[in-house]
Amino acid sequence: MTEDRTTLLWAQLATAVRAAREARGLSQEKLADLAGVSEGSVQNLESGKPRTRMPQTMAKIEPHLGWAAGSARAILDGGEPTPARAADDGADSSTGTDRIREKLPLRVVDELESDDPLIDSQVIQLPGTGGARMTVVVHGRPDATPEEIQAALIAWRRAERKLQWLPDDDDDNGNTPHAANGS
Repeated sequence: MTEDRTTLLWAQLATAVRAAREARGLSQEKLADLAGVSEGSVQNLESGKPRTRMPQTMAKIEPHLGWAAGSARAILDGGEPTPARAADDGADSSTGTDRIREKLPLRVVDELESDDPLIDSQVIQLPGTGGARMTVVVHGRPDATPEEIQAALIAWRRAERKLQWLPDDDDDNGNTPHAANGS
C-alpha cells in the first residue's frame, strides 16, 4: 500500500470515529470514559495520524461507536464500519447503565449520579409481594467529615433494621414483625 493511500485511510478512520462519536452525542472525554481508555487515546485516533498497526484501544472503543468488532480494520481496508447488533451496541449496553437510566425517575438518576459519598446500599425483600424488592442507596453530604459520615452510617443502620422488620401484609395493625430480607 502506498504511503498516500495509508495516510488517506487513517484519515478516513479518524473522520468515521469522530462522526460516530458525535452522532451519539459523546464528547471525547465521555467516549474515553465509557470505553475505559484515556481521552488522549480518543484524540490520537481522531487525529488521523497513520500508524503501523491498529491501536489496542480501538477494540474497546468500537462498541461505544455502535460498530461491530473489526469495523476499524474494515475502514482501513477501504470498507465501511459494520453496525453492531442492538444487543452488542456499547451505547445501549454500557453495562446496561443507559437502559437502566431510561427506566428510572429523573430524581433517582440524579441521586445515583451524584458525587456525594456512598455510605451503603441495600436490597430489601418486601413481604407478601411474591418477590418485590426495595432498593435503598444512602449518600452522605459531599462536604461531610469522616465523623459525619460515621454518624450517617450509624443512623442508616438503625433505619435499615426497621425496614427489615416490616409488618406482614396479613396484619392490618402492623403488630407482627416479619423479616423482610428473608433472615
